Amino acid sequence: MLELRNLSAGYDDLIVLRNINLRVEKGEKVAVIGPNGAGKSTLLKSIVRSVDIRAGHITYRGEDITSLTSHGRVRKGISLVPEGRKLFPKMTVLENLQVASYGVGMNQEDYQKHLEQVFLIFPRLEERLSQKAGTLSGGEQQMVAIARGLMCNPQLLLLDEPSLGLAPKVIDEVYQVLEKLIDAGLTILVVEQHVFRVLNLADRAYLLERGEITKEGIAQDLLKDPSIGKAYIG
Repeated sequence: MLELRNLSAGYDDLIVLRNINLRVEKGEKVAVIGPNGAGKSTLLKSIVRSVDIRAGHITYRGEDITSLTSHGRVRKGISLVPEGRKLFPKMTVLENLQVASYGVGMNQEDYQKHLEQVFLIFPRLEERLSQKAGTLSGGEQQMVAIARGLMCNPQLLLLDEPSLGLAPKVIDEVYQVLEKLIDAGLTILVVEQHVFRVLNLADRAYLLERGEITKEGIAQDLLKDPSIGKAYIG
């Protein structure tokens, strides 16, 4: 479904990613792990073109989208749930969800259908629709962020640190949601600091260090790798 070939990307004069080769097959759940500052968030941002791509190619569903606009990529079915959630705090939960559907030009019938699907996954949000997003708990805000990503009707969902800053119990809830999405057939690429948790969720994984992929393989194999366990799991 998605393939990055020899991708280099960064900001202004700073090259953050170098010669990245990564693939995600349809229906897969793929994790990217690594230390802080390795370029994991930049990797996801390069896929939605919110950072500068300096070299290489991105192919999505057989089409080269390297030169496609960020908006064009969203319309083709790629949705990013950003690190830190990035909600509109003074807007209501419903307004945050509406913004996402407007961005892909969704008609009223499809909007209502997707909204009902979101409520099945996040029943708590239906009770919070008129509440301003900034007044929600951290876990509820993360639910809104994921729901907003789903309102774009994605085929590929990118998740950047979905458990960041959340209590263990809330992290459990977030991962239960991810498992539901995976069971429903959604393809997921997730960046995560909770290495043990995400490797138990994923099919395959990549280790990103200093802007380069240094290891890749079956997630369970990486979970058993002594060097990864010592550096990232403890």
